[in-house]
Amino acid sequence: MVFSSYFKRASLAALCLALCLIALLITIGRGRAAAGPFPVKVLVITMFSSETQPWLAHESLPLDYKTTGAFSDMHCNNNGLCVTTTGEEKVNAAASMMAILRDPQFSFQNTYFITAGIGGASPSNNTLGSVAWANWVVDWDQGHHLLPNTAPNVPHGYLQNNKAGTGAFQLNSTLTNTAMTITSKLQLQDSPQAQAARQKYPNQANQHPSVLACDTIAGDDYWAGQELSNEAQYITGLLTNNQGKYCTTEQEDTAVAAVLQRTGHLDHYLNLRAASNFDQPAAGQSVQDLLANFPGSSIAFANAYQVGSTMAHYLLTHQV
Repeated sequence: MVFSSYFKRASLAALCLALCLIALLITIGRGRAAAGPFPVKVLVITMFSSETQPWLAHESLPLDYKTTGAFSDMHCNNNGLCVTTTGEEKVNAAASMMAILRDPQFSFQNTYFITAGIGGASPSNNTLGSVAWANWVVDWDQGHHLLPNTAPNVPHGYLQNNKAGTGAFQLNSTLTNTAMTITSKLQLQDSPQAQAARQKYPNQANQHPSVLACDTIAGDDYWAGQELSNEAQYITGLLTNNQGKYCTTEQEDTAVAAVLQRTGHLDHYLNLRAASNFDQPAAGQSVQDLLANFPGSSIAFANAYQVGSTMAHYLLTHQV
């Protein structure tokens, strides 16, 4: 009887020890190190699920972290690569980024940040499926947008008003140039839909997707049309002392840049946008039809991932 009772106690103790070891191994496997917050080496920023999906499909990101105030979970791996979806437009982007950067679960010491999303493109200097690294991130919405016929002496009806100090952000040119060097020779995807859409625009028929260095302009106001495209370049030139040349349009990136600047991370920010649609209709095409169709979307999602992931993996093992 004594031996039987001792054997039962020993077996129970061994079982408890085994369960504790299993729990410890699971904790280590999930990267939940007790020593401190999770060190993020590269944070990829997407805006909606179709931009995020290629990263989840092609990268192993088994670690999920929830952040109060963020639009979605952070998906990470033990190498320090993380992906988060901020939600669309500036309010979602700013709220999500600030919540994540203030989350004590993470350490962002020396982290690199990469926006990897899609956007509109000017047919005068970009084409569907191309991917652009920006040196400047410019804001469309700030200032006064007037009807040109009511203000004939105001170029494009735009009066600058940048009291907020968030109209234009110049990114780290060394980092952007490195991204171009690492990714410029990648062979990007194309599609019959994109090729057919190009045929409708002058000088687009023989264009193919490539990696570019040109700038992005962000606006919650989803504008379209040649005159507004010309205004976008005017605003970009005005706010960058004629250094910037816009080639993509989107709705989030000045918000992301502003948060990174406030938290001391702007110098480690890369901005990548792939062209899913043109920002002005072709001859004979209505604006409504333009806004309802994204003929380059499938290749834009794929190319944003290909170029973004190439640079992300480089930054996991290199300091720039």
